[in-house]
Amino acid sequence: MNFSERYGYKTARGAVQLDSIDNDLRTSLWNSLRLYIWNHVKYSPGHPIYSLSANNEEISDFCTDLWCDYFKKPLDDLDDDWEVAVEEIKEHFFSCKWYEVYDFIEFAIENFPYSAKEEFVEAVNGVLQREVSAYRAVKGRIVKITDKVELDEIDAALDKAKGPVSTHLNRALELLSDRKSPDYRNSIKESISAVESLVSATVGAKGTLGQLIKQLEDEIELHPALVKVFGTLYGYTSDADGIRHALMDLPTLTFDDAKFLLVVCSAFVNFVQAKVDSTSSSKATTP
Repeated sequence: MNFSERYGYKTARGAVQLDSIDNDLRTSLWNSLRLYIWNHVKYSPGHPIYSLSANNEEISDFCTDLWCDYFKKPLDDLDDDWEVAVEEIKEHFFSCKWYEVYDFIEFAIENFPYSAKEEFVEAVNGVLQREVSAYRAVKGRIVKITDKVELDEIDAALDKAKGPVSTHLNRALELLSDRKSPDYRNSIKESISAVESLVSATVGAKGTLGQLIKQLEDEIELHPALVKVFGTLYGYTSDADGIRHALMDLPTLTFDDAKFLLVVCSAFVNFVQAKVDSTSSSKATTP
């Protein structure tokens, strides 16, 4: 809270921006695009000022992708004069619906034309945090999650996970972060399936989490208390036969339900992977 808000000269922001984007947030996101993408257009001698031709190959390719794959417009409508092109982009950005702003930012991250992509994502997340947005950029997607610890757990799990574990976690994140029609029920299923796949791969046997958790205890010296915790977690979403029912039978599942399971399962993936690495290292150094 700044000076004017603390002393009542300006009304402080009352709530996290969830299903809306105010002008401050929209403008700040545009400024990030300006600083990290639009300002990289170079003057080309012998061509119209700020032309999208010579010396602007990266931005030209980016705008081509933007016109073809995002706006779905004929390339004939893409003006060679950069100032004209960027004004058209700006007009869209400041008039589109709030969720289309995030669509645009996702596209920009995915197709970022320069080497400083991480800095751009960091700048976007800085804006989202400062303007009290409920969203953050994670692995190229704008995800409804506000806690940095939660963000770090999911990010770390997606970095480390391989094979089916990675597939399930990425799918859980996709279903959770779909802004138009999120599927919380199936996101939860994917989160639990990621843990099941990890445990199965770790113990070298097929089965449900409920069936394999005891084997995991022996494989990586998992503390009995943690075995009980994750056994209970599995019971929260499944019966003994692996059929989701306890949680899944609820008439409505919320973002918080799905986010909780994704965060917890991501943390479990990180924990088990660390234990596996530690156990393997110990075995390797033991005479």
